[in-house]
Amino acid sequence: MVLMIIQLLIVLGALWVGSRYGSLALGAISGIGLAILVFGFGLKPGTPPTDVIYIIIAAVTCAGIMQASGGMDWLIQIAERLLRKHPDRITFLAPLCTFFLTVLVGTGHVVYTLMPIICDIALKKGIRPERPCGVASIASQVGITCSPIAAAVVAFVTISNANGFDITIPKVLMVSIPACLCGLMAAAAASFKRGLDLDKDPKFQAKLKDPEQRAYIYGNNATTLDKEIPQSAKNAVFIFLGALGVIVMFAIFQNLLPTYDTLRAVKGGGDLSVSPDLTITADQLIKAKLEVAGITEMFKKPLAMNLVIQIVMISAAALMIIFCKATPKKAVAGPVWQSGMVAVVAIYGIAWLADTYFSNYLSEMQVMLEDVVRQYPWSIALVFFLVSVLINSQGAVVVAMLPLAYKLGIAGPVLLGVLPSVYGYFFIPNYPSDIATVNFDRSGTTVIGKYLLNHSFMMPGLICVFTSTVVAYLITSIFF
Repeated sequence: MVLMIIQLLIVLGALWVGSRYGSLALGAISGIGLAILVFGFGLKPGTPPTDVIYIIIAAVTCAGIMQASGGMDWLIQIAERLLRKHPDRITFLAPLCTFFLTVLVGTGHVVYTLMPIICDIALKKGIRPERPCGVASIASQVGITCSPIAAAVVAFVTISNANGFDITIPKVLMVSIPACLCGLMAAAAASFKRGLDLDKDPKFQAKLKDPEQRAYIYGNNATTLDKEIPQSAKNAVFIFLGALGVIVMFAIFQNLLPTYDTLRAVKGGGDLSVSPDLTITADQLIKAKLEVAGITEMFKKPLAMNLVIQIVMISAAALMIIFCKATPKKAVAGPVWQSGMVAVVAIYGIAWLADTYFSNYLSEMQVMLEDVVRQYPWSIALVFFLVSVLINSQGAVVVAMLPLAYKLGIAGPVLLGVLPSVYGYFFIPNYPSDIATVNFDRSGTTVIGKYLLNHSFMMPGLICVFTSTVVAYLITSIFF
């Protein structure tokens, strides 16, 4: 037990130090923790989440190519036109725009382009920018659990299917999208009259007395409407949306997928005890010269959805390069591709470290948590949230913690119901989108407080995640 606690502290320490440095350090410093566990304590290494990593690489490559073609600029223009048409509703419309941009692209880093526009519209309308900016930054991250190409969603489906919960991407989105929209609208409603109006805020009015401050606050007009979008950029968006449509179609109609002869070993009408689903190809069986107990049967197995996503995304990226004047060099230099590769390294290191620790102490954890999990299965949401506070990646939380949750005996529908709780890294305001939002707000109303936790993202974040999780849990309780 003492060793177990010491090793847990090493895991948490590696995550904490990595979060302090941010970016690639999350994954790299997790490697130090992994090395200590393996070489120092002799723990058996876990399994790196290669399937999820491959999907992230394919998805961010496609999204990065679309950005390089100028397609992202067109999406931002569409969002800006909506916001400027209804400036008095910006506290509700801004989070919807950042949310759906994230849903489409699979990363929340698209907020950097739209946030200065949100601030500008709020200032021009006399609305306290903290109101739309705080909830819009939260919305840009909430959309990750609602995107068909985001690592968190794909990992949830892949890991769930491997653990006997037959779920597809569309089914996940049917729960997460309405639940998260309810959470966002609750957060927006709570933010609608948040803080003092600008004309009644003494700190803001004091700034306006300084001519230089006034010029800084009101003199900069952020807009993308004056940028001409070529038809090739629009075509890239159509290709990207078409790729998403193909993925969703195959997820719904899996009978359209190609099938392959696969040999399954069974015993007494059920699967072998060594695995809940022992599935191997005939070639693998011959090459390994396996001795299969019981009987074997040949069956048709459709192409796995993780491979479908990779094939479709890579193909779409190629079409954009060929037909939409998208330059690969520009894509690699863009923020979407770079942030995606950072996520790959983070998930690689964090998930491998976590799997190594939990796989070695699974039986002990089952004994300790069995009663709690049986009586309060929803309490796993608190674990997801707390881990996310340390890990700035929802995909990494899913990959690291979901296998443990299944091994503890928590049902798949319960885990789907608490999926929104994997977003907790707004709690400590060190995530790039939150920091960037503070800097974009020229009025100074969006802040990181003196005591760190009294920041502009805490209230909308807590309301959104709590409401989203409750609604998702209710949906799964009714329909699953």
